Formats: sequence, C-alpha cells, structure tokens
Amino acid sequence: MIPKIEKSSIAEIKAFQEEKLKETLRYLNENSPFYKRFFKENSIQISEIKTLEDIQKIPVTTKDHLQRFNDDFICVPKTEIIDYVTTSGTLGDPVTFALTDADLERLAYNEAISFACCGVGKEDTLQLMTTMDRRFMAGLAYFLGARKLGSGIIRVGSGIPELQWDSILKFKPTYLITVPSFLLKLIEYAQQREIDLQNTGVKAAICIGEPIREQDFSLNILAKKIKRDWDIELFSTYASTEMSTAFNECEIHNGGHHHPELIIAEILDDNNLPVSEGEVGELTITTLGVQAMPLLRFKTGDMVQSYNEPCECGRKTLRLGPVVGRKKQMIKYKGTTLYPPAMYNILNDFSGIESYVIEIFHNELGTDEILIKIASEKISEELLLEIKDHFRAKLRVAPKVEFATSEEIETLRFPPLSRKPVDLIDRRL
Repeated sequence: MIPKIEKSSIAEIKAFQEEKLKETLRYLNENSPFYKRFFKENSIQISEIKTLEDIQKIPVTTKDHLQRFNDDFICVPKTEIIDYVTTSGTLGDPVTFALTDADLERLAYNEAISFACCGVGKEDTLQLMTTMDRRFMAGLAYFLGARKLGSGIIRVGSGIPELQWDSILKFKPTYLITVPSFLLKLIEYAQQREIDLQNTGVKAAICIGEPIREQDFSLNILAKKIKRDWDIELFSTYASTEMSTAFNECEIHNGGHHHPELIIAEILDDNNLPVSEGEVGELTITTLGVQAMPLLRFKTGDMVQSYNEPCECGRKTLRLGPVVGRKKQMIKYKGTTLYPPAMYNILNDFSGIESYVIEIFHNELGTDEILIKIASEKISEELLLEIKDHFRAKLRVAPKVEFATSEEIETLRFPPLSRKPVDLIDRRL
C-alpha cells in the first residue's frame, strides 16, 4: 500500500505539493480567523505564493500562537466537530485540537499508509499498548489506521504486563504498538514466568514516544537491550498531534518516510530559513487536507536532519532522521550543548539502573543545572562514579547524580494527568 505519489519523481512530488499548498492557502484565507488576521497583519498576498520556495515569504506559526489564540485556529462551525484531542503539553500548556469527520478519515489514512510502511498488512494483528482515552490522538489514530488497513487490533491499553502477556498468548498478535522501554518490562515478566519469547508469534514492534536509533540509524542502547532477549524487528515512528501525520520507518530502517499528500516539511535554522542539506534544524510543517485546524509553517520544536536521496524501498520521499532533541529542551551545561536523548542513551546502558528521571533547573547564577535521580538495588558510591565517568567519556561533562526510591521516581514519571512516562522535568520553563 504505497501511494503512487511516494514513488513519483522529486519534481512530480514538488509540483503536487505546490498545488496542495495553494488549496490550503485559499482555505485558510476563507475560513481561519487566525490566519485571515495573520495574512493581513503581515501583508501576505496568498496569490503570490506559488512555489514551495515562496512559502518562506510567510512568517512561521509557533506554539505560543496556538496557546494564545487556540479557538481562532478552528475553521469549521462547532456542529462539524466530531472529536476533541489535546496535546501532551510537554513544552507548555496543552493545546486543544478539533477534528471533523473528514479529519478522522485523513488520520485513518495516514496511519494505514504508515503501518503499511512498516510492513503491516491485512493478515496482521496489532496489539495496542497505549491509551485511547484521555483525549489522546495517537491511540485513536492507531485504531482507525488498523481498521482502514483491514488489520486486526487488540486494544489492551498501557501498562499491566500480565494483561499484555495474556493477550499476546491468547490472540497471537504479529505487531506490538508500544513505548520501547515497556518492552523491557514485558521481557522481564516473561523470563520470570518462563514464557518462551521466541515462540510468541510477535514479529515486530512499532516503537512510539522514545528513540530506538542513533543518528546513523544504528540501534541505540535501549533497542539493543530489547533485541538481545527478544529478537523481533523494531520500527521507529515520529508523529505529533499538531501534524496529524506520522513519519514511519520502512523495512530499510533509514529514517521516517514523508507523506507528501498530507504534509509539507521544512527544516529551518534560527532565522527561519532552510538549513543546508545534512544539517540539523527545526522541523516546520504545513498540514494538507485538514479541515478543522490546519497549520501553516508551524514550528514543531523538534530538531531533526532530513535525507533526500531515494530509499531502497522504492519511495522517493524525504526522510527524517531520529529527533536530536527538542529545541526548548536544549541544555547549556558547563560550556557543552546537550539534548536529553543523549543522556537517556547513557543511562539505558547501565543494567544496575532500574528507573530514572532527569531534572533541569537554573542555579543561583541563572545557568543550567542537571540532577539525575536513579533507582537501583545496587546503591553504592562506585555506581555513581561509574555513571559520572561514563557521562564524561561520552558527553565531556558529568551532571549531579543521586539515588531515589523506585516509588519516588515513578511518582515523578507518571504525574496524574500524564498519558505517557515523563523522563525529563524541565523546571526552567
């Protein structure tokens, strides 16, 4: 199930997107209170925007715009809204997104072609290990996508290894949709109860919410730990509520594929200009085909690198590498620039660490400080020194590390309204 446009030439994809861009601009100019005002305030004549390069004449939209003018982004009457979701609020207050029936159909189509990118077919059954409630778009998207693709789906929800294994052994799913670190808990549960991991029928996991690859696309520490005990294929996926679109890996595992029908992707520098090829920049998106709340040149806050050469799978679309980090979560620590994923990778390398949470705050001088709280059965000064030495070797700096109880860390990682584990608490915001 590869859409024809994804196998088209680069020139054909560009021409296709330019027509979609014109349609989107007309729609926003007619229906969006925010963008009508935005175009007027910035003297934008949409008739002058004809190419993808011309889009640079339009100022970017930010999360601040969405938070301050949330309702002004809605382009349809309330009677047309079928579903409401909210963002996770990782970098600030959550934002509400409204969806029409057509938007839900678009969401289903996106997930169907994204699953197909990972090799999922009608003959497969997926076990959904994430919530569909709590106004969470992703869980709903996975369900709708599997339904559109014709695959089976088992809606187990998050957590509870015993229930997950009951479903795996009873229904024999071929794919799991899960936060990858939860796979370690499933492995531990199986080993304790002598469940044969190599005889479950599971052939792959679609990994959400956490990175499983290094920047060169090799498996990171977390993924290697999973594969050491459970030799299933791991697929990375990147998405967000604002995009209503996913970038999933194919079987080549060289980045997440762009769907040109659904989104325009730019990689921008601090001046909102395209970065040179091969450089890291902020992913900025324009949604295509969204009815209720389309976005134009929206800065996601995620720092990524794009790859433009055709993929061995036959697709000629742009691919995104693993997220380097979130721009607002960049840390300047003792003269070194850090992003949280680099620290996660180091901590995941220690079998003696059961769980952890990273706190960032400003010291009395106003500069960034890092405190890592870890839970371990092997509490010792030697372990603390080993962790700090590992940080110095990999990142050239060693943050403060202290022991905490598993209960304390779990309380920090799962605040009452959270829909996913929180590994980083940024107290600078």
